[in-house]
Amino acid sequence: MQEQRLFDAEFKFMSLVWEHEPLPSGDLVAICREKLGWKKSTTYTVLRKLCDRGYLKNENALVTALLKKEDAQRHESQTVMQKAFNGSLPAFVAAFLKDQTLTVQEAEELKGLIEHATQALPDKGGEDG
Repeated sequence: MQEQRLFDAEFKFMSLVWEHEPLPSGDLVAICREKLGWKKSTTYTVLRKLCDRGYLKNENALVTALLKKEDAQRHESQTVMQKAFNGSLPAFVAAFLKDQTLTVQEAEELKGLIEHATQALPDKGGEDG
């Protein structure tokens, strides 16, 4: 499972698996028909491709994810940040927040994430780093 790149339709498909797993492949067909408007053949084609790439397992007609949702999300966000913001996390966050209003709770949660991420950094002695 070297590359974790999922095309948009594959990500939607994987999201359904993550939400309902483990699930019988017949149930997956019904869910894809309802949520994505897919035919049975489309569902099984995408399922086979994602199994071949090591993202899913279809054993005894029971579908489970081998790729964790968090890993796929992390890869997608890093890809967007690299492509659109030249790898700059501050530029990525600034663009995301430009037309957004945060609640106090969201701001506190983001502060906590930043504090947690910086705890692992070596102390460089001094307030300016």
